[in-house]
Amino acid sequence: QVRLVESGGGLVQAGASLRLSCAASGRTFSSYAAGWFRQAPGKEREFVSTITRSGGTTYHADSVKGRFTISRDNAKNTLYLQMNSLKPEDTAVYYCAATRSATVDGRASRYDYWGQGTQVTVSS
Repeated sequence: QVRLVESGGGLVQAGASLRLSCAASGRTFSSYAAGWFRQAPGKEREFVSTITRSGGTTYHADSVKGRFTISRDNAKNTLYLQMNSLKPEDTAVYYCAATRSATVDGRASRYDYWGQGTQVTVSS
């Protein structure tokens, strides 16, 4: 089992940048593919980005492609999400997640462990 704790959220203006971190503890983090999801008020949780166990392959949702970058440091057991050129529509609670699956995709149901979330608010 792995425990995930997000940090780095906050209130920023449109156009600003934030970097989210997700610290993993428990089982070896490099054994899990990982991803970021977000949920805005009144909306379903949606896929943002995912990364393979080694960090060699990443995927991003079209809505964030070119602005967000997912990465990981397995030596530090940490997952990151660099968010640039933030827009008001990026406002949401952001969750990190880990999966035992050998492959990655955007389906939340494929992820086995979740953090508690960190709030990101982008003002216009």
